Amino acid sequence: MKSTDTRQRFLFEGTDIRGEITSLESSFQAIHSRQNYPPAVNAILGEFLAAASLLSATLKFPGVVSIQAIGRGPIATIMAECSHKTQLRGIVRGDFESASKQQSLHSLLGSATLAITIEPEGGERYQGIVPMERDSLSSCLEHYFAQSEQLNTKIKLSANQKTAAGVLIQQMPRTGDKEKFQADWQYLGALVDSLKPEEQLSLSHEDQLYRLFHEQNTRLLDAEHLQFFCSCSKSRTATTLISLGCEEVEQICRQQGSVRITCEFCDQQYIFDENDISNLFEPKNSLH
Repeated sequence: MKSTDTRQRFLFEGTDIRGEITSLESSFQAIHSRQNYPPAVNAILGEFLAAASLLSATLKFPGVVSIQAIGRGPIATIMAECSHKTQLRGIVRGDFESASKQQSLHSLLGSATLAITIEPEGGERYQGIVPMERDSLSSCLEHYFAQSEQLNTKIKLSANQKTAAGVLIQQMPRTGDKEKFQADWQYLGALVDSLKPEEQLSLSHEDQLYRLFHEQNTRLLDAEHLQFFCSCSKSRTATTLISLGCEEVEQICRQQGSVRITCEFCDQQYIFDENDISNLFEPKNSLH
């Protein structure tokens, strides 16, 4: 049976290498169905979402991992994030008419940078940035890990209009023989490279791992369910309005009859009428 909207860790017994495998379907469709992205943009967003789900599995604490590319091509920004609670969201901004004529990552983003941000709950935010000089998101992320984290990492990502998938293997600190350590990594990395996009998008996690590693002693752990979730709320939106200042918000309300804010991630609209605005800037009251 095909694995959908799940993420699983797998281990290679007797090695210092671990892996993560993910497949997104309903969660991916829930995110891009709210926007009118061209097919090539949808597919790249799918790869970003799959990558975010893989990277969030490496968190050792409650928090959120986001992957964001900022470019100078038809796509100005593409962002995906996944929390330790396996909640996903993502968005793309840019000139979609021009983007519809492009196919490759480089032609869509042009000269771009890739930022990986880790936000622990109640902790200090960390961000690593690398130029996107490779021809795929997978290879850009591998370069990031080599430069910023100094961890050998192999990532394979695929997406179409309905499904996104990814597999990651990562070399942990060495505990045994150095030559075996290097040989294990080279061999398993070459096997991951042999995985075809159509296999990632159609086969279950069990079948993918059997296709790749049936000669290894591989152990697949329990599945975690992934879902689309937007963290927006009326109270968070109210906080944004407060930051604009009372005079500006009241002016918008007078001109339009109310203040309407639509979340870019989930399309939820929040409406603040005159009474809401009055309460918003009354120190003793707050919106819920």
